[in-house]
Amino acid sequence: MHHQIRHASRDELDAIIDWAAREGWNPGLDDAAAFWAADSEGYWVAEREDKLAASISLVRYDENYAFLGFYITAPDFRRQGIGSQMWQQALAAAGQRIVGLDGVVAEQENYRRSGFVLAHANIRYGGIIDVVEPPGTDLVEVAPVHMPMLIDYDRVFMPARRDAFLTEWLRQGRTRRSIVLLRDGAIAGYGTLRACRQGYRIGPLFSESETTADLVFRKLAATVKGEEVYLDIPEPNVSARALCERYNMKPVFETARMYRGIAPDLPLARIYGITTFELG
Repeated sequence: MHHQIRHASRDELDAIIDWAAREGWNPGLDDAAAFWAADSEGYWVAEREDKLAASISLVRYDENYAFLGFYITAPDFRRQGIGSQMWQQALAAAGQRIVGLDGVVAEQENYRRSGFVLAHANIRYGGIIDVVEPPGTDLVEVAPVHMPMLIDYDRVFMPARRDAFLTEWLRQGRTRRSIVLLRDGAIAGYGTLRACRQGYRIGPLFSESETTADLVFRKLAATVKGEEVYLDIPEPNVSARALCERYNMKPVFETARMYRGIAPDLPLARIYGITTFELG
């Protein structure tokens, strides 16, 4: 039986995100617009007998960096070689770019065979959060006026600029809230809280210090007091782990951050929450 591999439509991206939810990855309720803005040609599906059989994403942020995700084959079509064909096609689309991914731990060896090297683990912490919103006027809702500064600040923590992605990701709405901490007109940290299929996730959470990260975290978590909140931290950041433990959050999931090509030198000590396991 033949299958066709092609770019996904915007509606099919919604279906792919539903698949991710079924895999237990807990995507946000309104993630698709930001994912699509990042690279509308970065999503593929395999189709067989008029059914979606598999998916993969290869989001190209710029000429030097891309991130791979949504690598899923529907249960009825597994072990038929469809996924591996999609994998090869996505990597070919990356060209000479460095490619990052967050892989489930069990698949590390498979990724290694394709030239990916482990950089560090990411650990998802979760728990019922009961915090009081911190006082002060330097913690403010992200507004359009902050965007140019925020996009520049975000670049410090990422291998590439994310202008289009962040413009959507940081858009305030019914299911999400973003906070920036400003000191003397400069950004000291920022974060986003979003409603997910289960509870809420905070990410990104980037900060100049543990104190600042704690303030932004509490400002966001207080919005959903008494609800389950998840934070995906880079395992080497001991301050991020201390933050999670301070609020009785427990490890619930782990992935391997791997790169094909030269791994970017990121300031992990200031990364308290990665954006999302699905898209990096």
